[in-house]
Amino acid sequence: MKFQTAALLLLAASIEGFSPSSNPARTSVALNAKGLNVDLPSIESQIAYQPGAADTDFARKFGGPEYVNAEVRTVGEAFAAFTEEYGYSINALYKNMMNDIVGTVHLITVNARFVRDPVWSLGLLSTLELLLKNYPEEGMYERISSALFKSCNLDEAAIRADAAALSEWVEGKSKEDIEAVLKDADDSILGTTVKNIKDDEFWMYSKFFGVGLLQMMEKTGVEMDKDEVYPVMENWMSTQLGRSHLTACSDSDLFFRVKDKLEMMETMMKEIEIREKKRMAERLEEKAEAALRAAEREEKMQDEIKKEAEAIGAASE
Repeated sequence: MKFQTAALLLLAASIEGFSPSSNPARTSVALNAKGLNVDLPSIESQIAYQPGAADTDFARKFGGPEYVNAEVRTVGEAFAAFTEEYGYSINALYKNMMNDIVGTVHLITVNARFVRDPVWSLGLLSTLELLLKNYPEEGMYERISSALFKSCNLDEAAIRADAAALSEWVEGKSKEDIEAVLKDADDSILGTTVKNIKDDEFWMYSKFFGVGLLQMMEKTGVEMDKDEVYPVMENWMSTQLGRSHLTACSDSDLFFRVKDKLEMMETMMKEIEIREKKRMAERLEEKAEAALRAAEREEKMQDEIKKEAEAIGAASE
């Protein structure tokens, strides 16, 4: 009986919500799962919606025409730009991976909340090095990376400079030194990044920032194992930066899984290469032995011909 009453009230409230009204802000009342009254926006208020015009801090920050009316390329257009910039066909083994990388970087960088920093730059370069360092065609790793940066409208020189500066600063530092800067930002390259993050209410985390933190951990002597990294990542992200650590820890786990698979694939490729070289050496050895035997037969045949000629000459005398 109570269920039927609640259903009737919900139906009546829904009908009320869709009834004509001269007030666009009018809301209807319904019962939620716990039987409490909740306000539902009317259809008029939904029709009157305008991008970036909400009365919120987020809309006030990102509601300007440079965001609302910005022309944002699709992932397909970004990959088309990458293909044109690269100018070659991607190796079949790397094609799906490059689709993912270009799409991921594009979607991150076109987000209005995205702000490039040295940690993110270090993470992006480390990811590209991990995934492309064994690309079959020699010299194409650098060309692919440059094509990716240009297709996503990124300044490659600035990214490499920021990553190099951060790596240089981290050298010789301990895990505790990094934690101290994450907690109380100083005027260092990392401290400036930390201050900007803490001052930005809408700061956006992305996976390359997490990879950048992993690279900093490795340089400070943290064992590169997902179980060892997890508590450090949790401490750096949640305790020191005051941001959620869940996605960062998930990204670090994914990083190690991909790294393990790539190392396994690299080992397998090296074993295949060794076997192929061994087979090639065996084939060359067999060819050399066959050539030697043929030479010996030829030599014997020439000796026999010579002896026979000498015998015929002696008989004619």
